[in-house]
Amino acid sequence: MPIVIPDNLPAFPILKKEGVRVISEQRALKQDIRALEIGLLNLMPNKEDTETQFIRLIASTPLQVNFTLVRMTFHESKNTRKEYLEEFYLTFQEIKPRKFDGFIITGAPIELLEFAQVDYWDEMCEVFDWVVDHVHSTFGICWGGMAMLNYWHKLPKVNFKDKISGCYPMTNYAKTSSYLKGFSDEILVPISRWAGVNQKDIDQTLELKTLLGSPQTGPCLIEDKKYPALYIMNHFEYETETLKNEFDRDQKAIPDTVKMPQNYFPDNNPNAQPINRWRSNGHLLYSNWVNRIYQTTEFDLAQIGADRKNIYPYQSTK
Repeated sequence: MPIVIPDNLPAFPILKKEGVRVISEQRALKQDIRALEIGLLNLMPNKEDTETQFIRLIASTPLQVNFTLVRMTFHESKNTRKEYLEEFYLTFQEIKPRKFDGFIITGAPIELLEFAQVDYWDEMCEVFDWVVDHVHSTFGICWGGMAMLNYWHKLPKVNFKDKISGCYPMTNYAKTSSYLKGFSDEILVPISRWAGVNQKDIDQTLELKTLLGSPQTGPCLIEDKKYPALYIMNHFEYETETLKNEFDRDQKAIPDTVKMPQNYFPDNNPNAQPINRWRSNGHLLYSNWVNRIYQTTEFDLAQIGADRKNIYPYQSTK
């Protein structure tokens, strides 16, 4: 079954042309089915590209999904038109009364900042408190995952001297995990970040388990059995040329410090067309996540989070 998004969203014709299963909200209303409710808190500057990437992955499941685009309430986006945000996005404050089967918190290009320096950090803490009893399963991406790990488990964010960029092999440490059903023993994953978390810190946290990782680049996919949540430090959602576009951008902005993405361009030739070697694993991971949600979520949305009172009190005083 398809994913439900507005038919005037720019991603709609792009995905429909690709053969991705999307339908309009008007058509979905005619179907008698309990669709899954999944939200995307989009923290990336280029929101149109990011929303398209995640809709593409979520739509790989045969289940019907109502997809809600969410933005921070008090942060002013410099890269996306205000009219676009008002038409297609709800603020976090607007969706607070609702409950969701799944909720994705994207990354943001702010890894080198301390968390408290982020201008919307107070509201992010409110989001982290909210998902505990309003979301069945949360998925934190890159900076979003680092922030959640820091807030909930006090795991420090480790800044790198150089940016890790490219496609790196990851070992499957949890072959029986339902999230990795169908995964090979080793896969390739795009990485683009200035920071990460330490495997040693994860090993010392009882509720956390690394599912995919590498001694070279650290943890990739982490399961949190307490909240519950998944955190991924890397970017299965990236399109074929995303790393190339970032490389070209960084060369103009910081030319003396930029290194070419590793294991990405054929023959390490930046003029060659990159080859996508992670697409199928990305679809598989998100399909597994959505299917796991479908199998375990409450039929009555109002009951989501009712069994999580033992996690309280929250860390936040807001």
